[in-house]
Amino acid sequence: MKIRDCLGARLRLSARRGLSAGALLMAAAVQAQTAGLPAPAGHQMNFSASAQMQVPRDQLGVSLQVMREGSDAAQVQNALKQVLDAALAEARRAAEGAAMTVRTSGFSIQPRYGRDGRIAGWAGSAGLTLEGRDVARIAATATRLNGLSIVSTSYALSREARERHESALTEQAIRRFRERAEEMSRQFGYTGFVVREVTVQDAETEAGARPVMMARMAVAAEALPATPLPTEGGQATLGVTVQGTVTMTR
Repeated sequence: MKIRDCLGARLRLSARRGLSAGALLMAAAVQAQTAGLPAPAGHQMNFSASAQMQVPRDQLGVSLQVMREGSDAAQVQNALKQVLDAALAEARRAAEGAAMTVRTSGFSIQPRYGRDGRIAGWAGSAGLTLEGRDVARIAATATRLNGLSIVSTSYALSREARERHESALTEQAIRRFRERAEEMSRQFGYTGFVVREVTVQDAETEAGARPVMMARMAVAAEALPATPLPTEGGQATLGVTVQGTVTMTR
């Protein structure tokens, strides 16, 4: 009987005796080496390692809106434009690079219908958004924009802060992945490992307090005080996970 046929017969006999798959593989390796056959490749492991940290949100966004109604569409449009032009002029004077940017959004006019199905009037709205890293500047500017209402606020991480923290987290997660691969290989009786494939994923989760700047409330800007509104951005939890497969080596 050939060596390979003899080896297969012994493995089938061992399987009938109830040995585990791991024991069968170990027996195969030993018998293959004894018979002069090449030993199977090192065993593979698939696992992950992560790194996390909490960082303060450093970019504030404030959305404002003006709404007008009237019997004539052109009249409503002119009323919106008048308020928006004045607000833009005021906001642009305070804008400065990444500290605060200004953009318009959602300029629209729609008909209002009466019970008879005919147009009874017109209603329109226009939006203005302030964004940036200078929280005090943005909060103070928002209170000075007459005719507009604060409808929502939000905090986020700036691109610069995210890239800086994620770079450090990626380095940390990769180091933990390699340390874990080395430790697990040693526990299995191997002396080293070879990385086969890896994926790196980043994520952000909620942490800490959310903004308290009258979020989702329509408050007339002229009724607000001239002092900055209270703000609190809270923190976000950034995380990087490295997942991959390594082959343990002798």
